[in-house]
Amino acid sequence: MSIVQNKKAFHDYFIEQRFEAGIALAGWEVKAIRAGRAQIKEAYVIVRNGELYLIGCHVSALPAASTHVIPDPTRTRKLLLHAEEISRLIGAVERAGYTLLPLDLHYKGGRIKLEIGLAKGKKQHDKREAEKQREWQREKQRLLKLTR
Repeated sequence: MSIVQNKKAFHDYFIEQRFEAGIALAGWEVKAIRAGRAQIKEAYVIVRNGELYLIGCHVSALPAASTHVIPDPTRTRKLLLHAEEISRLIGAVERAGYTLLPLDLHYKGGRIKLEIGLAKGKKQHDKREAEKQREWQREKQRLLKLTR
């Protein structure tokens, strides 16, 4: 079940591969995310010291759940993946010029997971072409509905 999606990523980037990662969260962050107070629209993933970190993800603290801590809504959060996946992602980012983007924050087995995508940036003409394709698909569906 999805909590938050990054729809802007699909508009601005070609998503080549997807990976599912765990996130190291504090207790107040888990409660806030379960309450739907998370936003990943402007977030991105960086590689630092052979590890992946989520930067720019905003989790607004709940007033009742975070009374004993000083919450930092945009703190850097560590992503948890297998070492083999991390090394593959690091190679793609450093050599091939890819970007790592958060795509979807969701539940899996009671835990909060983040789907990250290995992406290449779109040029302006690519964005226009994708928009034309989307509109054509909508029009095609509408026409098929009318003929039935």
